Amino acid sequence: MSNTLDIQQIRAQFPVLHQEVNGKPLVYFDNAATTQKPQVVIDALDNYYKGYNSNIHRGAHALADKATQAFEETRKTAAKFLNAESPEQVIFTKGTTDGINLIASSYGRQNIQAGDEIIVSTLEHHSNIVPWQMLCQEKGATLKVIPINAKGELIMEEFEKLLTANTKIVAVNHASNALGTVNPIAEMIEKAHAVGAVVVVDGAQSASHFDIDVQALGVDFFVTSAHKIYGPTGIGLLYGKRVLLEEMPPYQGGGEMIKEVSFDGTTFNEIPYKFEAGTPNIADVIAFDAAMKWVQDLGKEAIRAHEAELLAYANEKLSEIPGIIFYGTAAEKVSVLSFGLEGVHPFDIGMMLDARGVAVRTGHHCTQPLMKHLGIEGTVRASFSVYNTKEEIDTLVQGVARVAKMMA
Repeated sequence: MSNTLDIQQIRAQFPVLHQEVNGKPLVYFDNAATTQKPQVVIDALDNYYKGYNSNIHRGAHALADKATQAFEETRKTAAKFLNAESPEQVIFTKGTTDGINLIASSYGRQNIQAGDEIIVSTLEHHSNIVPWQMLCQEKGATLKVIPINAKGELIMEEFEKLLTANTKIVAVNHASNALGTVNPIAEMIEKAHAVGAVVVVDGAQSASHFDIDVQALGVDFFVTSAHKIYGPTGIGLLYGKRVLLEEMPPYQGGGEMIKEVSFDGTTFNEIPYKFEAGTPNIADVIAFDAAMKWVQDLGKEAIRAHEAELLAYANEKLSEIPGIIFYGTAAEKVSVLSFGLEGVHPFDIGMMLDARGVAVRTGHHCTQPLMKHLGIEGTVRASFSVYNTKEEIDTLVQGVARVAKMMA
C-alpha cells in the first residue's frame, strides 16, 4: 500500500503545506477543488519567465524556438499521459469547462438538430450540464438525465432505457466531484456507441488518480484540467478522435488557428492549432508538463493505493461521531468524502474546521441538481491527495467531533 511511497519526502516538495492557518498547522483537504503544486512545477513556471519568455511558433529567434519546443513537449507528454494516438489530438484549453464548451459549440452546433437527444447524469458538475442545456435550447434538442441509486451510483438499467436512435451525445463524468463515485465509463461508451452516439467524458476528477487510456476506452472526447493534477490553473486538455476534430469547425477565430487570411475568406490551420486561437497560456502549459511527469514518476497505482487507505481510514474514524451523515457510498470511489452533521449547516462546520487549520470545501460543489436530488443544501467535502496523512485525518476527526459536541 502506501509504504511504497515516502509521504514525508513527497510533502517536502510542496512549499504551501508548511505553514500555519489560524495558529494551527495547515491541513489541506480541498484537493478535489485544486491540488497543491510541487516545487518542480513552480520551478518550471519560474524558469520560463526568467529564462526564455517568448511567444511561440512563428518566432525566428532562440527564445521563441526554446519556448515553442517546451510548449510542444507538453503536448507529447499529454498524449502519453492519455495514451492518445498522436499529439495532434491533444488541444490545450483553459480547463475542463472550456473543453466541454468547445465540444458543445463546435461539434454540437454542427451535429445536433431538433428532435435529437443528449444524455447527462445526476452526478454532473454544472460545467457538464449547462453547455448541453444551452445547445438543446438553441437546437430544439432534448436533455435526458441518468438517475442514481441511494449509494450515489448511476442506475445502469435506466441509462440503457434512455438510449435511443435519437441519442447523439452522452456526456458523463468519470468520477463525481461531489460524491467521489467512479462511473463505469468503458461500459457506458460501448452502450452509447451501439446506438451511434458520441461520448464526452469529464475527467477532471479521474486523471490524477487513474491511468487513462483513451484508445482502450474508445472515448470520442476526454477533457481534464491541469490544476487537479498538481499543475497550474487556467490550463486543460481536450482529447478528441481525429476524424471528429478534423470535421469540426473552429471554436474561436484569430491567431494560430489560421492558415491564410484574406478579406475574401480564410482557410483554417490543421489540428490541434485550429482550436488554439491567439497567444496561448504558454507558461502554464510548460509547467503542466512538469506536473504530468511528476505524477508519472510517482506512479498512479501507488498514489491511488495511498489515497484509498486515507479514504478508508477517514470513513472509519468519522463514522464513530454521533450524528454523522455520509453522502455517496458507492462501491468504487476516488478519495472524496462528503458528509454532514444532523442539524448543523455545512458552512458552519467548514468555518469551525478552518479555525483549527483544516481546509475543506462546503456547499453544493457546483452540483445543485444532485444536492436537490439528495434533499440537502450541500455537504462538507474532504478530499485527499498523495501528500495527506492519517495524522491529518485525526485532526479533521477531532474537529468534526468537537463541532458535533458543541451543537448537540
